[in-house]
Amino acid sequence: MDGTLTTPGRLSRTSARGGFASFLGRRTVMPGLLLIPVLLFFIVWNTIPTLWLLGLSFYRFSLTSGRAPIFAGLLNYKNILNDSGVWLDLSRTFLFVICAVGIETLLGMLLGLLFWNSQRLPGRRIALTMLFAPMVLTPVASGTFWKLIYDPTFGVLNAILHGFGFSSVNFLGENSTAFASVLVVDIWMWTPFMVLMTLAALASVPKAELEAAEIDQLSAWQRFRLVLLYHGKYILMLGILLRTIDAFKTMDLIYNMTFGGPGTATQLVAITLYRRAFEAFNMGWSSALAVILLLISIAFTATFIFVLHWRADKAET
Repeated sequence: MDGTLTTPGRLSRTSARGGFASFLGRRTVMPGLLLIPVLLFFIVWNTIPTLWLLGLSFYRFSLTSGRAPIFAGLLNYKNILNDSGVWLDLSRTFLFVICAVGIETLLGMLLGLLFWNSQRLPGRRIALTMLFAPMVLTPVASGTFWKLIYDPTFGVLNAILHGFGFSSVNFLGENSTAFASVLVVDIWMWTPFMVLMTLAALASVPKAELEAAEIDQLSAWQRFRLVLLYHGKYILMLGILLRTIDAFKTMDLIYNMTFGGPGTATQLVAITLYRRAFEAFNMGWSSALAVILLLISIAFTATFIFVLHWRADKAET
């Protein structure tokens, strides 16, 4: 005996600590405890506002009327579907998404392949750092930066045109050039993101298959299609999905550059939503439009996931 006495209280505390430790040691307990803060954050900042938005979309409610919300059923949705201006904004938004994401994906893949095949090129890291710089800038800063470049009086771009003997062009003030001008800025900002996704996709390709393709003397196109694209398609599709959703809700960049003008040449549906909600204060109508845009974004996500699973099932069979 070591001369110490074990009291009943000490035994109970020891057994309690042992029982609590065994309780935490279960596989499902600790992950559940760690998820509680995340779930609370998600419920407070996502679920409750979304449900509030959904409920408000069924009411006629304006912050400037001074009256309580009036239940209107599906009237807001009906008015939106019958509004030709909203359909024009949606078509302009889809055109913007298709052009921006398509060009960014192609340029990103080309630049990603270029950097991937030039790992011994001097200054490669510096070039990559400079390439990724536009992606980390805020849209407001990028919009202001390019607004000064496009300026018809003292902009750098018009100074270059003057040097070649051309007259000044009001890039953001003409209907024929405004949409293409803001599209160029979005491509400049987010092509580095697709370069990053392409490099991540290429890094997932097994080196053994690349060596086998080199031994079999496959052409560059065959090597890209059968090896690189086969292994990296899921990461690329994820990048395209993220860029599609982000381009669909573009607002701050264009609003800072053109305010949706001239006229409605660059007015995307997100700008329409912002103006109805925070300039006209028509909260019921804007809530209904926000719900419609949310459903469109969910449809984008579901479509991409379906394509990924369909191609995976087809590859397995």
